[in-house]
Parts: sequence; structure tokens; C-alpha cells
Amino acid sequence: MPVPARDVPRVHALDEQRGTRNRVARSILDHGPSTAAELAVRLELTPAAVRRHLDTLLAEGVVEARDKRVYGARGRGRPAKVFALTDCGRDAFDQAYDKLAQDALRWIAQSAGGGARGEAAVAAFARARLAAQAENWQAALAAAGPEDRAQVLAGALTADGYAATARSAPVGEQLCQHHCPVAHVAEQYPQLCEAETEVFSRLLGTHVQRLATIAHGDGVCTTFIPKSSTPKTTEASTSTAGRNPA
Repeated sequence: MPVPARDVPRVHALDEQRGTRNRVARSILDHGPSTAAELAVRLELTPAAVRRHLDTLLAEGVVEARDKRVYGARGRGRPAKVFALTDCGRDAFDQAYDKLAQDALRWIAQSAGGGARGEAAVAAFARARLAAQAENWQAALAAAGPEDRAQVLAGALTADGYAATARSAPVGEQLCQHHCPVAHVAEQYPQLCEAETEVFSRLLGTHVQRLATIAHGDGVCTTFIPKSSTPKTTEASTSTAGRNPA
């Protein structure tokens, strides 16, 4: 049924608002938990417009508000609020195959005999799954200097859909992945996170530590890369960030 002519401007306005809200959600996906002010600058919108869209996204359950994590000494006043995607919000970005992946990994574990053998079989699969991707990441890193390797790896990860960034941190750098295509599966099978951490350690040539994962409920997958020119002598720390608490 055609839209009455008098309603066309209103429909166009609604479509424009919906499109802008999608841009806000996508920006949070690409850059991680963000304040309203950061979103306004990034999207070239007014802070008031961003807050209106965030209010709608909050009501729809697409985003949630959190206190901003502060590194170092905290100043006076209440911490700023950041907005992160909820599981519902992430579901809108291509995670429809989760059930199939979980069934496949469950079958692998059961076929190996369950228990420790099953976990080892899933870990072997996780390493094999990353092998082809790691070859592409290695090619990107081949020409990068030591000081640029984290940034180059972030770019390679972004090209594969991880929306990654690298930033300076005390005594090192942090590699942040703002999107994880297998987050829901990794909740049940943390071997996926652990295999990825091992690959990062090998590619960067140093011990790395996983500080947080989306699968564990954090807003961003964060890997700490220490500043060191000494070749690694130990394996990557798998941490407990990717595992559900007991």
C-alpha cells in the first residue's frame, strides 16, 4: 500500500534516524565502548543528537551503559559513562552460525572421548582453524618494524572482521579487538581464545597476555604486548580471561 504523500517526509525522517542509530551502533562495534562525546566527534554529530540515539538503543537493548575504566589515578567526580554493545546488539552483526559451530565442537570433543581428551581435541581444532589466517597476518607483519608490529597486526585483524586497534599502554601496548565473530562459541569453548593468544605471541615474537575477552563478558578482547626486544622464552599466557568462572 503506497504511503500517503503527507506522510512521506515523516517516513524519510524515521529512515534517516534509523540509519544514524545504525551508524552509532556500528561505531561502537568498530571502536569498542565509547562515550557520547567520542561518538559525537567520530560521527560528526552533536552530543545531544548522539544521546537521543543512545537512549533509543538503550531502550531497545542494543547497547548498555558502563562506568569508563580509568587507568592510573582517578580524578574527582563521577567516572564518565561508556556505551557498549550487548549480546543482542552483537547478534545483529553476523553471528547466526553460532549453534552450528557449537554442535560441531561438541561432536569433536565427544568423538575424542570427552574429558581432557575432548578438550585437547577442541584445542587442536582451534589451532588448525587459525593456521590459514595466521599465514595472512604473518605476511602483513613481514615488512613491519618492531615498533609497528602491533599496529600492523591490528590492521590485518580488522581486514578479517575483528575491528582491531592498537594503543600505547604502560610498559607496552594493548591490542584491542572490538568485535569477535565467535564470541558466543568461545563462551563455551575458551580454547578458541587461547589458540588466538598463542598465535599473537608467535607472530609478535614475544610473550603476550590476554587481559580481557568479549566471550568472558568484557567489552573488548584486550591483549597486552610488553615492550621488550628480548625473544620470547615462554608460551603466551592464556590467562583466565577467556574462561567462564567456576
